[in-house]
Amino acid sequence: MAPKTSAVLLISALATANGSNVQSSANPIRKVVTMLQNMQKKISDEGAKKENMFDKYMCYCKNADSTLGQSISDAETKIPQVESSIKESSAMKKQLESELKDAQVGRVEAKDTIAKATALREKEHKAFSAKKSELDSNIGALSKAIPAIEKGMSGAFLQTQAASVLRQISLSADMIPADRDLLASFLSAGTGYTPQSGQIVGILKTLKDEMEKDLSDATTEENSALSSFEASSLPRTRRSRLSPSRSSPRPPALASSV
Repeated sequence: MAPKTSAVLLISALATANGSNVQSSANPIRKVVTMLQNMQKKISDEGAKKENMFDKYMCYCKNADSTLGQSISDAETKIPQVESSIKESSAMKKQLESELKDAQVGRVEAKDTIAKATALREKEHKAFSAKKSELDSNIGALSKAIPAIEKGMSGAFLQTQAASVLRQISLSADMIPADRDLLASFLSAGTGYTPQSGQIVGILKTLKDEMEKDLSDATTEENSALSSFEASSLPRTRRSRLSPSRSSPRPPALASSV
């Protein structure tokens, strides 16, 4: 307030001097008065601005405590939440890493299991195919031998390829020694239709029934093994070449039993 008072006194003095000597120095004094008045206005404006800034600062200081306090309180509330979230994320990360490791191990084990299952399936299918081929050949030979002997045409039959298969059956088939000897004697003698031939027909029919049953059982077992293999969801390209449908057709006698 002191600068304002001095300026007012200075203006009053100049005004008094102006009244006593108006004509001689009116112009210069007026300029000084105008200048001082402008300075007074400028000072007043700056004072008002500073006062406004001061008021705003004081208002900020009054509100800052509560605002800052609230921010601190909010932060203190969030810190445990963030810490908890970090712990959960760390635990989740460890769990995912563990699951990934288990999955990688499981993948390797699955590949090994698939490889072993495929090798076993191929081995089983190969064994079935060999057995099926042998049984088909034996059943075919017996199917030709039985009606030929019944019709008294055993001599002509013994000259065929089917008779050679029948000779192999007489050596390898599971039968009692007496039947084996009787069958071997018939195949070597080649007699016509005699009472002994009736016994031979009975032996051959029994062998045929047993072989057809063996083939039916083997086919059922093969289909079951194939179904189990397909259930393991192995690649279709690997399944198709192991399917019995790609092997030789089943004999008509088994078409309805399989």
